[in-house]
This record gives sequence, C-alpha cells and structure tokens, in this order.
Amino acid sequence: MPIANSGKVLATGANGYIAIWVVKALLEQGYSVRGTVRSESKGTHLKERFKSYGDKLEVVVVEDITKEGAFDEAVKGVDVVEHMASPFHFNAEDPNELITPAVAGTSGVLQSALLHGKDVKRIVVLASTAAILETNRSAPVVFTEDDWNNHAIQQVETKGKDASPADKYQASKTLAEKAAWAFYEQHKNEVKWDLVVLNPPFVFGPVLHAVDSPESLNTSAKEWYYNVVKGRLDQEALANSGRPRSRGGSRPCHQEGRSQRQPYHNFCWCFQVARLGQCFSLGGARTPTRQHVV
Repeated sequence: MPIANSGKVLATGANGYIAIWVVKALLEQGYSVRGTVRSESKGTHLKERFKSYGDKLEVVVVEDITKEGAFDEAVKGVDVVEHMASPFHFNAEDPNELITPAVAGTSGVLQSALLHGKDVKRIVVLASTAAILETNRSAPVVFTEDDWNNHAIQQVETKGKDASPADKYQASKTLAEKAAWAFYEQHKNEVKWDLVVLNPPFVFGPVLHAVDSPESLNTSAKEWYYNVVKGRLDQEALANSGRPRSRGGSRPCHQEGRSQRQPYHNFCWCFQVARLGQCFSLGGARTPTRQHVV
C-alpha cells in the first residue's frame, strides 16, 4: 500500500507534550498539519509557536473525543492520521476517567476514517509499553509485540476505584490498543488504510507545549522535575529506576506497507521526546526494530 510522502496529516491532541513535537517534525519536513485541540484557547499556543509556517498548520476544535462522530470532519482531506489524544495522569479516581476517552477516542477516529477518510492511507496510534509490560512478574521476562498487559485490566476489573493509579492508566492503554486492532481486523477488507501502533515507554525531554509552572508540566516531565531536579529520589533510588528505551538498529515504519505493532526494545531510562517526534514523521523517519522489551 502506498504511504504518503507529502500531503496533509491529522494530529489529534496536537497541543500535548509528545504531539507538539510530532507537529514540529511534520512541519519541518514540509507536510501540512491539521491539529485537533479541545478548545480554542488550547490552540493559541500552537498557532503562535508555529506561526512561521502560515497556513501549513490548521487548528480545529474537537471538544469531546468520546462523542460519536467527533473526528468525522477532521479526517476529511488528510492523507495520514496520527492519533495521540489520550489522557495520561495518575490522578483518576474512577478508572473510566482514563479508559473511556482512551478507548472511545481511538475507536472513534478509526470509525471516522472508515466512513469519511477517503484519502487516508495510514493511521498511526500512539500506544505505550504500558499495554505490553506486566509489572507483577518477579523473574526477568522478555516481552514481544504478542504480549498484552492483561494484569492491569484484571486489577481494574476486580478492584475498580481501589486499583492502583498505574494499573488504571495501564489498563486504559491496553484496552485502547486492543480496541484499535479489533476494529482493524473487523474492517480490514473495507478500509483503504493500514494501521501502525507505536509503543514507547515514559518519554522525557524538552517541553514545547504551554507550561506556566512546574505543576502544569505533563506527567513524565513532572516526574523528572521532582525526582531528579528537586531531588525527591536519592541516588540509589534513581539508579534502580528504569524505563524501556529504544537504541540500536531501526527501520522505516511509516513507509512500510503493512500493519504492525512497534514496541521499543532494551532497558534504559527513557525515550527522548524529540526522537519520538521524528518516529511519527513520515519523510524518511525511522522507528526501532520490532524486537523486544525487557
């Protein structure tokens, strides 16, 4: 299946921590970008930061990604959809605060592309290693793209609001990705696009989105700020903390003509947000090999 080397890309949740880097990478490579935000005010920073690109950036409001048909208009006339709009925080009391927008937003954008995205050639979904890794295992384990974090789902199903904050978030990412692949399998003979899912770990790096205080940092940057900069964790605790990270070989993901799941491999601290932005871009961008996450 031919993949777009030019044209317009829909970036959902474009004002988010990772998404704004994706927008930056796409614009730098000459693509036009249509970014969705939840309100006009949330689009102001985007327009100001990328004003030099003129009408190459279009910002549209999708107030509620859980509503049926929320992305119907947004998918019209775009060549690629990059879905990044999904909540990430550890403050949810009810697991559905995370699960509902994660699942409904993902399923909804795929449904809109099926019905109204006649020009769409590829959909890229930002998932997470949270959908792969099961942190309850004590022995060393090799995880592959065939694995799912069913433990988090079970914790949420049995404990509900009493599930841990991490399990609530991990369940939302697992259920959302499962929904994406289920939708694709159900409709693969109807759609003209293929599906790629990226599964990065915690992502750290410079901030491009609107931030006016440490408390308004995104979840991963806030953890870095308080744990490292402000010294909430001592050296021993930091030395024993780890995040899966990509390093080593890579290959084109957005230009290969097949659907795939892309977990990042090896065990290290983090994934750089700028590099992840390049992974989402389309013109010669590369993602890590489909190997394993330990």
